Amino acid sequence: MASLHLLLLGLLCSLFVDRCYGACAEVDSDTEAVAGKGFKLGCISCKMRSEVEGSATVEWHFRPQGEADFFHIYSYDESGPTIQSEHFMDRLDWNGSKRSNDIQDASIYLLNVTFNDSGTYACLLNRVLSYTLNNYEHTTIIRKLVQLSVVAKATRGTASIVSEVMMYVSIIGLQVWLLIEMIYCYRKISAAGEEALREAANAEYLAIASESKDNCAGVQVGE
Repeated sequence: MASLHLLLLGLLCSLFVDRCYGACAEVDSDTEAVAGKGFKLGCISCKMRSEVEGSATVEWHFRPQGEADFFHIYSYDESGPTIQSEHFMDRLDWNGSKRSNDIQDASIYLLNVTFNDSGTYACLLNRVLSYTLNNYEHTTIIRKLVQLSVVAKATRGTASIVSEVMMYVSIIGLQVWLLIEMIYCYRKISAAGEEALREAANAEYLAIASESKDNCAGVQVGE
């Protein structure tokens, strides 16, 4: 029964996935990059009311490790992306919301990470909300920080280890549950089979007894 429920849930998800793709969840960016590889600098800011029309522009700033000031490295608006710093030239790609000026995901992707990329990144999202009913616009500036450290080799964080342990616990739990279900079903089927055999044996016994009784009655009449 539970398997049937899971199957129906999967079918419903597949049917309505096109209605759920626009859901927004604010997930913090990773903070550890590996030298020589790519890294996503995450910056997500969800609107409180999705039905309100809006538009946004994005700026990214960087403060190198040990420095006091930020400097502008990247911009994104309706005209497209612009890399503002030679240090990041040809190494930054837009990885956020596409085909819409109503930006909620302002993430960017850093190519070929170097140790000099360690430091603090600031994502500034300038959002304008348009309330057409009363012809009113509201401007907000969202600021998110990403403290990036660059390492020579990837290390496993505590969250990753816990997630893997929970995955194995879930798999073992599911297997135990399936085993219990199989034993329960086997016993139920076995009991039903034994009951059917008893009923068949009783029916056969009654048929033989009835036939013997009829034969005896026939013999008495003949005499």
